[in-house]
Amino acid sequence: MSLPDSASPALIAIVPAAGVGLRASRGSHAGPKQYRQIAGKTMLRWSVEALLAERRITRVVVAVAPGDGLADAVLSGLPRTAVLACGGETRHETVANALDTLRPGPRDWVLVHDAARPGLPAEALARLIDTCLQDAVGGLLALPVADTVKEGEVLAGGSRVARTLSRENLWQAQTPQMFRAGLLAEAFATVTREGFAPTDEAGAVEAAGHRPLLVPGAMANAKVTWPDDFAWMERWLG
Repeated sequence: MSLPDSASPALIAIVPAAGVGLRASRGSHAGPKQYRQIAGKTMLRWSVEALLAERRITRVVVAVAPGDGLADAVLSGLPRTAVLACGGETRHETVANALDTLRPGPRDWVLVHDAARPGLPAEALARLIDTCLQDAVGGLLALPVADTVKEGEVLAGGSRVARTLSRENLWQAQTPQMFRAGLLAEAFATVTREGFAPTDEAGAVEAAGHRPLLVPGAMANAKVTWPDDFAWMERWLG
């Protein structure tokens, strides 16, 4: 599935949605969390619609696990949206597989966004795009860490504090994470050679020797990870 060449670089969003969301599963809500209903829509649809609200994004590609029979119906009727059954064992593999299938131009921009971040505000997304378009590397939405951070150690009787970390210069990564397609593909090749499994795209880009921009994100763009997260996200979106 090659993307057509264009005079100006395209902005392509990839939403990896091949996971099963074990941490968010509980009781009758077991199953992939991206298909849980929040305020009348699945979380996946909320996340894709947040990307589609930005008209500069040429296309949104949702990468699901082979055999996924839900995504097409959940995303029915949305413009500029395609589903690819190219999911891998990890997020990194899923995004890499989507890039291999799409084959965007090396100067096209790729924005990778978590399906579990349905509250992405339009202004935060626009801020990321505006900032990264002026940069040679790209970057990600992130928030400075406000809480005191403890490093734990499992000892007899449970986890205990090993030490307190300085929160100065610490940021909590969000998505989208936006990089040139060529640079991202090279970064994925680098971590594959080195046997490193990054947990986000910025980690792969860092491993390849680059320093992504940190662009201020938003509290509403928090990731739905634990069962109780659905309640506050429903209040926010509803």
